[in-house]
Amino acid sequence: MLACRNGGRESLTIRARILDPGQGLDGQGTVTVEHGIVIAVEEGPAAPAGLVLAPAFVDPHVHLRTPGREDEETIASGTAAAAAGGYCAIVAMPNTDPVVDTAPVLQALLERAREEALVPTGFTAAITKGQRGEELSEMAELAAAGALAFTDDGRPVASALIMRRALAYSAVADRPLALHCEEPALSRGGHMHEGAVSAELGLGGWPSVAETLMVERDLALAAYEGRPVHLQHLSARGSVDAVRRARLSGVQVSAEASPHHLCATDEALRSLDPNLKMNPPLGTEDDRAALVEGVLDGTIDCIATDHAPHAREEKDVPFEDAPFGVTGLETAFAALHTFLVREGEVPLQVLLERMSAGPARALGLPVPRIAVGAPANFVVLDLEAEWTVREDGFRSRSANSWLLGRTLTGAVVKTVADGRVVFGA
Repeated sequence: MLACRNGGRESLTIRARILDPGQGLDGQGTVTVEHGIVIAVEEGPAAPAGLVLAPAFVDPHVHLRTPGREDEETIASGTAAAAAGGYCAIVAMPNTDPVVDTAPVLQALLERAREEALVPTGFTAAITKGQRGEELSEMAELAAAGALAFTDDGRPVASALIMRRALAYSAVADRPLALHCEEPALSRGGHMHEGAVSAELGLGGWPSVAETLMVERDLALAAYEGRPVHLQHLSARGSVDAVRRARLSGVQVSAEASPHHLCATDEALRSLDPNLKMNPPLGTEDDRAALVEGVLDGTIDCIATDHAPHAREEKDVPFEDAPFGVTGLETAFAALHTFLVREGEVPLQVLLERMSAGPARALGLPVPRIAVGAPANFVVLDLEAEWTVREDGFRSRSANSWLLGRTLTGAVVKTVADGRVVFGA
């Protein structure tokens, strides 16, 4: 279930390069919308250079910090950030205060979204009560109340027995599990990727095998139970290889990577900037290359921001004391376009598919498309626009971006979500 505040549906006409890989569209033309529905997609004269109209993005992994930490983010501010980033739908994680592990908490969030959300917003519920990994939540009841999926994101389900039971009960609830894969016995005390850079800096290392080991365990359990799983924010070559092997053996698995893991490596942490501290941590260039390979061949079928806002005072501390997490909704496309598309690593068409149709399919959401009769869910991009990421430019309540001060190429100029213009004139 996706919820957002009501508003009038738009009528508009936009001329641009129309690019929708799923519909086989790539050419100059005009899209006409009446009352929020696409009524015409027509070939036409060349549009202004660099202007592209594409299906809007879907983010399956966002932290809205509501309820409990509205000083960091609210549904209103988080969805405004999503609109500015080109998103027509987002899915929020349940690690809030209180945790989203009961139907009343979930229903209250959906009601708030109907009043505050600028773009359609869905909510996941916790796999285990309190995300403690000890007792399953009432999954069937939560699914009936509107939960899109179940996840203990931020914490792994450490017990293999509890994970197996969760997979079995997910069949009853008819919802997928989205899994944060981490073996805490190996990651405990780690602040960054374990390797040459952590050794030089004298920081506690977090070995990549902590992720890969849990990825392999969860894929084995999913295969045994015959249940689909979605793997969150992969960061290591071993994890990508494990997903690829599992797919070949018939396991139903989707997987996501985040812009920071696709674009940066642990070399960036030499700055000791707390805004580069994230979970999972940035890996090596070999890990980054493996993630890009996964995006190209479809092993990684989703790009998710893992938008994790933090208050300024929380990040304005020594690196070791800072919390994990970075924002991402407003910079995702521009970062990926700058560091991957313009550098020739990923074609624009592949990037757009992994930011839109891929995430939608992974969680069973409507796939945005540029087609007559479809709801208007599209983004207009200026591929030539240059802009600098600045703290005062965010619509999010938090500015803990790994990109502060960087100049990016590619900007969202208009977002249409559920038939309404939610960003841009």
